[in-house]
Amino acid sequence: MTILAKYTKLREHYHRIAGAGRDPFTVKFDAMLSPTEGMLNGRRTILLGTNNYLGLTFDQSCIDKGVEALRSFGTGTTGSRIANGSYDGHAALERELASFYGRESCMVFTTGYQANLGIISTLVGKDDLLFLDSDSHASIYDAAKMTPAQVIRFRHNDPEDLNKRLRRVADHPGNKLVVVEGIYSMLGDVAPLKEFAQVKRENGVYLLVDEAHSMGVLGDTGRGLAQQVGVEDDVDFIVGTFSKSLGAVGGFCVSDLPDFDVMRVACRPYMFTASLPPSVIATCLRSLERLQEEPGLRHKLMANSKRLYDGLRNLGFQVGPDVNPIVAVSLPSIELAITFWNRLLEEGLYLNLALPPATPNSQSLLRTSVSAAHTTKQIDTAIELFAKVARQLGVQPALVQTAAE
Repeated sequence: MTILAKYTKLREHYHRIAGAGRDPFTVKFDAMLSPTEGMLNGRRTILLGTNNYLGLTFDQSCIDKGVEALRSFGTGTTGSRIANGSYDGHAALERELASFYGRESCMVFTTGYQANLGIISTLVGKDDLLFLDSDSHASIYDAAKMTPAQVIRFRHNDPEDLNKRLRRVADHPGNKLVVVEGIYSMLGDVAPLKEFAQVKRENGVYLLVDEAHSMGVLGDTGRGLAQQVGVEDDVDFIVGTFSKSLGAVGGFCVSDLPDFDVMRVACRPYMFTASLPPSVIATCLRSLERLQEEPGLRHKLMANSKRLYDGLRNLGFQVGPDVNPIVAVSLPSIELAITFWNRLLEEGLYLNLALPPATPNSQSLLRTSVSAAHTTKQIDTAIELFAKVARQLGVQPALVQTAAE
C-alpha cells in the first residue's frame, strides 16, 4: 500500500469518466480563436464553459497593456511582495479596486482561491466562530481547515437557519464571521443577501461575501450582488477574482475595517506566495477600466444568459433557479451526464462536466457559463445541440426533468 492508496476510490471514479470517452483533463485546445471559439482536434468549437463573462480575454486594449508591461518589467516578480518588493502596478491595482468598491483598503492575491484561503483563515482564530453556507466553494472550505476556529455550517441560502445557529451561540465571547457567495458557481443560484445582511445586523457579526461570479455581472456598476440589493454597508469584506469578468488571473479582498493592512503581515498565503506578474496586473487594471467604461457588456451578458436559460428550460431540461451567466442542466445519472457531455463535445460545443461529490445534492450537471461576447447565433446553436444530442440518446428532456426532480 502506497501513500496514495487513500485515493483509490477517487482514481476509480476518474477512470469511470475517462472510460466513456474524453474527460475534462484530456481536452486540449489547439488554438483559441476568440473569447467564444477555439480549435479542438481541428474543429471550430463554441466555448460555453470558460467563465469569460465580459469576453475581455481578447480585448485589444487589455492585450496591449499586458504586452507593454511584459516588455518593461519582464515575465514575473520571482517572489512575494514582502520579499521582493512591490511594483507600481500592484499598488495601483489595489487603489483602483478600493476606489471601484468605495472602500478604504484592498489586498491583491495571486489567485482568487488564495484570496479566500488567506483572508478567511487569517480573520478567525481559536476563540472565534466561522459560519459557512453548506454549498460554499472549495477555497472557503479549505480556508476553514486552516483555521483553529470552530466551524458551523448552515443550510444553503437559508437566513433563518443561520439566525437560529447564531442565537444558540449568542453568549460566545469570540468574534463571529459569516461567509456567503454572491452567485454560486455550480447552479448559478443567487444568495438572499438582503436577508443575510439583516441577520448579520441583528446578531452583531461580521459578514464576508465572495463575489467571484457576481463581480462585473450584477449591480448598477458591476460591483456585484451586495450593490444590486443595496446592502454594501453591511458587508465587511468582499472577496473576488480576476479570472472571471476581468479575464485574467488573481484575486482580491476589499474592506473598510480599521487597520486592515495588518493582514499583509498576518496572512501567510499572502506573505509567502509570489506576487502577480506585472503583465497580469496591467491587464487587470485595463479590464477594470473596461468594465466601468462599457456597461453594455453586462446588459449583453444578461440578455445572452436569459436566452440560453429560457431555451434550455423550454426544451424541458432542468436548469437552476436563477437567470445568471451560469446555466446548469441537471441530469438524472452520472452515466448520462458523461455521455451527453462527450456527445456535445463531438458536435463542437465545449462546456463543463460537474459530478458528485463536487456538486450540490450530488447532482450530475452540464454546467455552462455565458459570455457577453457570444453571438445570438452561438447561443441558439448551443440550444439546438442540446436538443440534437437528447434525440440521439433517446432522451426526452421533459422526462429528464421529471427524473431529476
